[in-house]
Amino acid sequence: MTLIKSISGIRGTIGGKPGTNLTPIDAVKFAAAYGTWLKNDRNKETYRVVVGRDARISGSMIQELVMNTLVGLGIHVIDLGLSTTPTVEIAVPMEHADGGIILTASHNPKQWNALKLLNSKGEFLDGAAGEKILQIAESDDMTFAQVDDLGKITVNDAYIDLHIDEVLDLELVDVDAIKEAKFKVVVDGVNSTGGIAIPRLLDRLGVIPVELYCTPNGEFPHNPEPLKEHLGDICELVVKEKADFGIVVDPDVDRLAFIDETGEMFGEEYTLVACADYVLSETKGNTVSNLSSSRALRDITQKHGGTYFASAVGEVNVVQKMKDENAVIGGEGNGGIIYPDSHYGRDSLVGTALFLTHLAKGTMTVSQLKASYPAYFMSKQKIQLTPELDVDALLKAMAEKYAHEDVTTIDGVKVDFENHWVHLRKSNTEPIIRIYTEAGTQAEADRVANDMIAVIKEVAGI
Repeated sequence: MTLIKSISGIRGTIGGKPGTNLTPIDAVKFAAAYGTWLKNDRNKETYRVVVGRDARISGSMIQELVMNTLVGLGIHVIDLGLSTTPTVEIAVPMEHADGGIILTASHNPKQWNALKLLNSKGEFLDGAAGEKILQIAESDDMTFAQVDDLGKITVNDAYIDLHIDEVLDLELVDVDAIKEAKFKVVVDGVNSTGGIAIPRLLDRLGVIPVELYCTPNGEFPHNPEPLKEHLGDICELVVKEKADFGIVVDPDVDRLAFIDETGEMFGEEYTLVACADYVLSETKGNTVSNLSSSRALRDITQKHGGTYFASAVGEVNVVQKMKDENAVIGGEGNGGIIYPDSHYGRDSLVGTALFLTHLAKGTMTVSQLKASYPAYFMSKQKIQLTPELDVDALLKAMAEKYAHEDVTTIDGVKVDFENHWVHLRKSNTEPIIRIYTEAGTQAEADRVANDMIAVIKEVAGI
């Protein structure tokens, strides 16, 4: 059982003892710390916070605790109920709210839940704000409102539809072209809120949705991370239904993966590549992804005359780099699409609409579209180290060893070779180095990873 406190929120498994798991006491304590920080930061007479959740079993319990804690601080709450992470993100500025909280553990299994924290722009908090909230939570320096000053809860269940309206109004989403294409698409909503939002979006676009696991009851029918080894059912159903492709989202709908018409994975890394290919064909500009994402985005960006930039891992880092470089699209290789013309957050609804437009305007099947992109393959491994080993010193030594190559050290150590790359990152919770590699074949990516593990052991003397 686990409780993880970080600058982006608090995440843990339900049940057990306070301080070691995500119990009601921990949920109240952290919600109170967030509300206190918000009041200190904004210094206003009245405050409003948007709260929404995915469909996991513990969601209703955690949401009631969080909302009523905010009420106890004198903060008014807009309750979106069952929602998605990107829906809450767009609701915050639309409501002129001071912040937002999303209750979701993203791709983690059903025993997990979390509080994800947003600022007044509907974006994830930066490191400084997150640190302040952690400090408040540890200090218990919180003052609650008197009885006449308690906040109020207002229910608003219209925001998924408002979110869809916003997506359909985007200039690069061609609703008419999508309707004319008469697509048939299978949707795996992993029995969470994607089962509400994605079929509803497809209906509005004239797409025939075939629903698989779209009942939002939180009983995940498979591991909710949208990886190939978890998606046998939808791969089979796409072929059986003779669908044009399949859509898979995680429980809070910020990660997006596609299945091609033959039942094969399009590849999470290529979700961003395909959407960027379309956006860059219509809007010249730059792109951003994190250091562990595929080189294919760089290739596509350069093909369209733009410049690719890499950020440290983490959505908040991608967003900041996108703002710094005025990127027209960006995201993460885990299927997260960030399209600034909508908002600065990973959004599977936006990604789905852009992908459908790309297909509708072209003449290729999904498998043909994938084959048109540069072929890269990844390997993701890790090496267990002894607790007494200085991991930071080891990474510094690795950077020095490969100083003659293209080395980036903003997040661990990334070495870009001519035909492949290696990214080494340390775990924040245990003595582990994670090794990410990418090359032109899976065998080569695996070989590069194994060779790098050998080098790490040699440098570390283990």
